[in-house]
Amino acid sequence: MSFRRAISLACGIAGGSAVLVCAAVAADKHGYFGERCRFRETLAAVHAAQPPAWPTANGWDCNWDKRDPSSMVNGTRKESAGDNGSPEAENNKPKATRHIFLIRHSQYNLKGDGDKERILTPLGREQAEYTGQRLAVLGLKYDVLIHSSMTRAAETANIISKYLPGVELVSCDLLREGAPIEPVPPVTHWKPEAAYHEDGARIEAAFRRYIHRADPKQKEDSYEIIVCHANVIRYFVCRALQFPPEGWLRMGLNNGSITWLTVRPSGRVALRALGDSGFMPHYSLEPKDH
Repeated sequence: MSFRRAISLACGIAGGSAVLVCAAVAADKHGYFGERCRFRETLAAVHAAQPPAWPTANGWDCNWDKRDPSSMVNGTRKESAGDNGSPEAENNKPKATRHIFLIRHSQYNLKGDGDKERILTPLGREQAEYTGQRLAVLGLKYDVLIHSSMTRAAETANIISKYLPGVELVSCDLLREGAPIEPVPPVTHWKPEAAYHEDGARIEAAFRRYIHRADPKQKEDSYEIIVCHANVIRYFVCRALQFPPEGWLRMGLNNGSITWLTVRPSGRVALRALGDSGFMPHYSLEPKDH
């Protein structure tokens, strides 16, 4: 195959992106390019000029919470569960949407000796008041207010609950602060290596308990509030959206901020708000990551 014919073929295969290669040959008055360049090198240059292929759309795990209707039936009837007309499959289909509000605790006293002394600061109590007011004006019918058993989270939840009369308060040890997984990129100033194994298992257990699609028996949409900690919330968001969980530390959350996750009956997850604190006056926002 002649070099001229090879270039013509390459241009025909690659389309407009091969024009630069052809132009280079035409501009070579002394024929140096034509003498030195080999066909495979030309094809390599043309290939390099092509735009990268789009990623495939098969990365979403529809059964991420192990509650897909087809996985909730007896193993011997699993094949029939894929049939939309199957009564058992229909009975196992969630019908409601879960709205989960993840609230970061307010500012607290970092100098306290142990958890019991790490109480909210005056600014922290003010932040919790604003968060409670914000949740109230949304006009939603909240089902439950769950909080970490750590002092700063419990105090924040109690202040918020003043604005949500009748909403049950529930404490949970699984939601305590910790190091969920070693972050990527790594950090030099914060390395709780010994905690990753223990804290990570606990926080993952909390994720599985609270972040999932509705039970098939749930008839109406639910609105649940969880008051906990920045590391826990950031990990939950990454896991729920099926982003690499190692990226949790790349997000920042203000004290008292609201993160809103929606889990549809199909298992699809949407992040409606991340660390929203726009309802607070600017003076109540503490720039430090307390």
